[in-house]
Amino acid sequence: MQAQRAVVTRGRAAMRFALGHYITSGLSVAFGLLLISGGIHLWLGPLAASAASVGVLVSTPPDFPAPRRGKFLQMLPAPLIGLPLFFCVQLLHAMPLELGLLLVPATFLAFLAMAWGKRGIPIAISVMLSVIFSVATPAPLDTAEALQRAWHYGLGAGLYVVYATLANLALNGRYRVQVMADLLLSVAALMRTQARQFTPLDESGDVRETPAPLLGQLLREQAALADLLQATRDIVLESPRTPRRQRLAGMLMTVLELRDLLLASELDLDALRAHPGHARALRELRRVLEQVARDTAALADSLLLGRHPAAVVDRRPELMAIHIDDDRGAGGPSVLTGPTPELLARGLASRVGHINDELLHLSGLARGDLQPDLAVVRASWQMFVSPTRWSVRPFLALWRWDAPPLRHAIRASLAIAVGYCVALAMPWGSHEYWILLTIVVVLRGSLAQTLERRNHRVAGTLFGCVLTLLILSTHPSPLALLTTITVAQGIAHSFAVRRYMVTAVAATVLGLVQAHMLNNGVSTTFTLFERISDTLIGASIAWAFCYVLPSWERTQIPALVARVLKAQARHAKLALGLGQFSEVETSPELEWRLARREAFDSLSALVQATQRSLSEPRAVRPPLAPLEHLQAHSYQLLAQLSAVKSMLVLRRDRLNLGEIEGPLARTAQRIEDSISQAPISGPAVPEGAPASALTGQIPLPDPFDNDITPWLLRRLDLATGIAAQLRDDAARILQPLAEGTPGSDTASSGASTTRSTI
Repeated sequence: MQAQRAVVTRGRAAMRFALGHYITSGLSVAFGLLLISGGIHLWLGPLAASAASVGVLVSTPPDFPAPRRGKFLQMLPAPLIGLPLFFCVQLLHAMPLELGLLLVPATFLAFLAMAWGKRGIPIAISVMLSVIFSVATPAPLDTAEALQRAWHYGLGAGLYVVYATLANLALNGRYRVQVMADLLLSVAALMRTQARQFTPLDESGDVRETPAPLLGQLLREQAALADLLQATRDIVLESPRTPRRQRLAGMLMTVLELRDLLLASELDLDALRAHPGHARALRELRRVLEQVARDTAALADSLLLGRHPAAVVDRRPELMAIHIDDDRGAGGPSVLTGPTPELLARGLASRVGHINDELLHLSGLARGDLQPDLAVVRASWQMFVSPTRWSVRPFLALWRWDAPPLRHAIRASLAIAVGYCVALAMPWGSHEYWILLTIVVVLRGSLAQTLERRNHRVAGTLFGCVLTLLILSTHPSPLALLTTITVAQGIAHSFAVRRYMVTAVAATVLGLVQAHMLNNGVSTTFTLFERISDTLIGASIAWAFCYVLPSWERTQIPALVARVLKAQARHAKLALGLGQFSEVETSPELEWRLARREAFDSLSALVQATQRSLSEPRAVRPPLAPLEHLQAHSYQLLAQLSAVKSMLVLRRDRLNLGEIEGPLARTAQRIEDSISQAPISGPAVPEGAPASALTGQIPLPDPFDNDITPWLLRRLDLATGIAAQLRDDAARILQPLAEGTPGSDTASSGASTTRSTI
């Protein structure tokens, strides 16, 4: 039964990937390659088609789903920079020394494109592919032949830029649906992880051991969700003028609220898990949340399959049927000096109910039963999408010795220089391009990414070489070879982000068949031995040069910590303002939404940097235990503020606004005073002390029968305490880094203590 369930789960995951935007983009790229290369093959012949296919291939790395606006400018830099370099390599092909002197500065300039972040990385790869595939061609007989090859290369690249722009325009509607479905699947996965925390202690074991892995997984999933959210915003929020686009944009805004409610469902879990009387209630809440996750995933599947979504079942009756013990007993006091587990359990059930309500709203938008809040959509349109124009600011800002893009460009240039010298010394020197190609695709800005690429590249090359030998042993026709590289390119492009191992296999087939075509059928007798040897050499060089001018994560941690503190302080200031809840079109509302995005994005960047640091040598790792605490406290502060926001928005009629206006302002000011700047003094709170210990006891009435103002004041009090711990976590991180003290390579067990505050 379990095996059958696993097969069904894998089949469903495969279906979702097959219908996702990665495969659609890969198919689009493959069709463009076949269309352009095949057309030039029929028009100008196989040699022209081989050179043109290089122009197409080097233009494909930046071609991923993107907004319609700016797509042409996104695609243009790669061929503009790659064409002159391709031609220069052709001219210097027979002069090894001069060619080497060109490769090194060309590599340096290409890798400087990484200063533009995710937009720049594909450009750098494209430019390097232009150079390397030009090296892979046989030496031209004269300048005229070099010009002819460059013309065919430019023809293929130029046609593909036009094709990619038009294809992105034609597929824009499908991309909107696919990225929205991908976002819903990520939210469903986050729900399932959150539901796993609704486990009584008698089932999960020691509270000190179980929360830390789950909390770490939650942080990683939240970080991945933050990246996916921005990619979805860029596509879905672009020009939402039609009713269908407006519904998708409305669904996106609902997902943002759903994320906040999921975050708030983290609150008070430890107190409930430790109370045996609420084990059954927690199990029931977990079951309901898992059902909501399944409904969310089913909604995503309907979008991918193009079906009209089925109505989502309202889980409110199930929540109301959950029995929660009254800890006060008969005749107990109506006002308590602290929250009892019974009240906390009812509050948790209420928050799960709000998650259910947001899913119902999502379903209604997807089915067309509800209309989106156009005020929210209009307020978010163009305010939350990434810029599409190229700016010179990243280029001007990288000219400092500690800038990671500059150091990586120098590192890559030196690696290419060494790889080129080694390739010339090898007995199969005519294939030196494979060593260079391996260095380019393996060497990354961090050791963790390089190690992952190294392992996948070596294994993928082994399988790819065997597969290529089988293909070439059949002596395929030029058209069959063109079809082979088309299929290989589509697979490599589709799996580049999700499964690089598959991409490595397909890219090996693509590179070898492409080189075979460029060399007009030169024998491949020793291909297997040569390629594997070249791959091992290139991967080893890339790995070794990770330690040359390294940009260890500890050097970036202070700036990331400062960014997190500043973002958290600004978000708290705007989230605790009453003015933002009047109308969504107002400036405070927009500022709060922008601040919320920056709070999640900054925390995401810190989580990712911390994960990358785990692969670095112990002597250069940052202090991992306080980093773990800071991430957990940041997560908790966002949860507390999300709970406050829910009270202000959803239960405002049961608040005494006159009593909370002053505390809201004071709490925002205290949080800003604590964390608006990176601390310069040592921690003031004992390590591991719960934030609740910093707060006083507030009389708490039943929140379902009376005024909930005391509960909001409790949340404000806890948020203030968490901010104090956040400041001290930062001090424990920054002081060792400033003193050059090596960080611990293990996270402390204090991760569980950080959860007690929520």
